[in-house]
Amino acid sequence: MTRTTRILILYSSLGSGHVSAANALKDAFSQFPNVEILSEDALNYASSVYRNAITQIYEQLSENIPLLYKAFYDGSDVADLERAIDSNLTWARLERPFFRKLGYFLKQENPDVIVCVQQIPSRLLQLLDKEDEISTPQFVVTTDTIAHSTWINKGVDGYFLPNDLSVNFLVQRGVDAKLLHVTGIPINLECMKPKSKIEVRSQHDLPIDGSIVTLFGGGLNPKRVRTMVSNLLEHSNAALVVLVAGRNSDLSEAVDDLESNEIVKLRKLEQIDYVDDLIVASDLIITKAGGLITSEILARGTPMVIVDPIPGQEEQNADVIAAAGAGVQLRLLEMVTPAVQYLLNHPERLTEMRQAAMEIGQPRAALNIAEYILNNWQFHLPVREPLVKQD
Repeated sequence: MTRTTRILILYSSLGSGHVSAANALKDAFSQFPNVEILSEDALNYASSVYRNAITQIYEQLSENIPLLYKAFYDGSDVADLERAIDSNLTWARLERPFFRKLGYFLKQENPDVIVCVQQIPSRLLQLLDKEDEISTPQFVVTTDTIAHSTWINKGVDGYFLPNDLSVNFLVQRGVDAKLLHVTGIPINLECMKPKSKIEVRSQHDLPIDGSIVTLFGGGLNPKRVRTMVSNLLEHSNAALVVLVAGRNSDLSEAVDDLESNEIVKLRKLEQIDYVDDLIVASDLIITKAGGLITSEILARGTPMVIVDPIPGQEEQNADVIAAAGAGVQLRLLEMVTPAVQYLLNHPERLTEMRQAAMEIGQPRAALNIAEYILNNWQFHLPVREPLVKQD
């Protein structure tokens, strides 16, 4: 009788990126036989006091006080390995009293492998191993292009990273290189499906000819998005500007009075289920620098204009993309429309950006991670590999 492998994916719903990555991994593991997958938000097993507090702190700092968020992000990134581990363990000890249900849940489910897609559950496992007698292989999937020291914990059997740069950062900190695997950030498996621009434009009633510029504005300041859209309508020669507001009702309200003109059409969308189609259909995408959305765009080879990255990890994401030549990062809002216009008028530059994006895009990342874990967790891994490289 064939044994079923039980995979537990743990994430924390702080930002949509971790949730999307967890969903991508769940879909990837489901492609293999004899695998049972459970994907859980660790915050569901925290006390309501902690859950509400951490969610509000994250949203307030990242959205309303970005410079303070950057100071915290940079200040908590520790270069020394032992200090990083001690810092993360200290955080885990502070959080542990609020996560009593998590240890009970893990003992009850008894997974064969745990995959963490966010720092909170990963660092808690260091304590749960001892307190709840849980000894399960644990893997960590980072969702930013540079691995922050808060991802580093004892008891991790492997790290899945977006690029060689993250590997270099962790090796420099003293993490054993044998634990580090470059796979890319796990994204929707739909990004692997062949699609043509003409096909998806026709499917969604988009103009077959002419340039389409899409602005993913759900995570951006509504006033700034309104200014960008207004300028694009007035001064660009795109055939169509598509604005995706997502769940941001304030943004929808802010652009309610903006309309198409004789030259540039405007399509305003809220939450949609065809993001990948829209990425394929677009000639250029304006977006912030979230790890998941930029990974999806890179996987399709669509050039990017990056605006208003959250200080900290999104700035690093933007730097990596710009350095690779797959996008441009703009600080001045007034430069967005001139940059868009320049790129649309220079198709050879857009072609170079597409090629650069395809070179660093990783559409197969989720499957790469699932394959590695299923091929290695039971037969090739020791009970625990050392975190620190051995001399």
